[in-house]
Amino acid sequence: MTQVALEKKEEDGRPADAVVTLPVVPAVKKTRSVLVYLSIAWLVIIIGAAVFAGLLPLAPYNVPIGAPRTPPGFGSLDTILGTDTLGRSLLSRVVYGAQVSLVIGAVAGTVGFVVGSLFGMIGGYFGKRVDAVISLVADAMLAFPPLILLLALASILTPSVQTMLFGLGLLAIPSFIRLSRANTLAWSSREFVRAAKNMGAGNGRILFREIMPNVLAPLASYMPIVIAALIVAEGSLSFLGLGIPPPQPSWGGMINDGKDAIATSPHLVFVPALVIFFTVFALNQVGDHLRTKYDRTLHD
Repeated sequence: MTQVALEKKEEDGRPADAVVTLPVVPAVKKTRSVLVYLSIAWLVIIIGAAVFAGLLPLAPYNVPIGAPRTPPGFGSLDTILGTDTLGRSLLSRVVYGAQVSLVIGAVAGTVGFVVGSLFGMIGGYFGKRVDAVISLVADAMLAFPPLILLLALASILTPSVQTMLFGLGLLAIPSFIRLSRANTLAWSSREFVRAAKNMGAGNGRILFREIMPNVLAPLASYMPIVIAALIVAEGSLSFLGLGIPPPQPSWGGMINDGKDAIATSPHLVFVPALVIFFTVFALNQVGDHLRTKYDRTLHD
């Protein structure tokens, strides 16, 4: 407890001391998991390596540098993770594979975020028939098996980055539609939205000036989790041989290349598998942290 002395003047002009006791409220301590900091550090490392891959002292990802299936060792930087079945550096292929996996996950997630958020807000705000049609389409897309959809697209279209972006973007849209619709329904009933309607504001102004700023935060915090799921989906397609065609490396393709030699050279599978695991785990940790911090519906 603290004491604050307040002086006041009496009617005869003499000062008198009045002691007021005020409670001391301790500041709320925000506890942050060490896993969040480690996850952020891992994402910074893997994204930085992918962006500046051309500047790193790494061997070309498509050129053999030694004997095939060399186990990890500290002989040189290129062989620190070993070599693959053709003698190419696994470290170099992991770094250049990050360009494919991360770009596909980020771009497809952004497409799903933009398109799904827009349609979700429209359905949640206008309701009735518009909401019924948008919800029906989203439910139908969610009901269709994702892997079957990706396999169908890969078999009809030529396997390429554009094909995978198209297919994975379609998979991300319905999740954002449902999340955006739910948040829009919650914010549409708030007092400031009703006040804007009473003041004669149009639907476009209310939707994009009043509701959208409040909806974007929880949707954006959901993005890392969606990107993590898309990276796993891209790895699954590449593992099945329907992803990025060689020699361009991808993490799923590296697992596919080394699966036949897993008994004698397990590092061919475990190295890219661990990279996928750490990246997906880090994205989920960061996504949960952002959702707890910026999703206002959790605090209201």
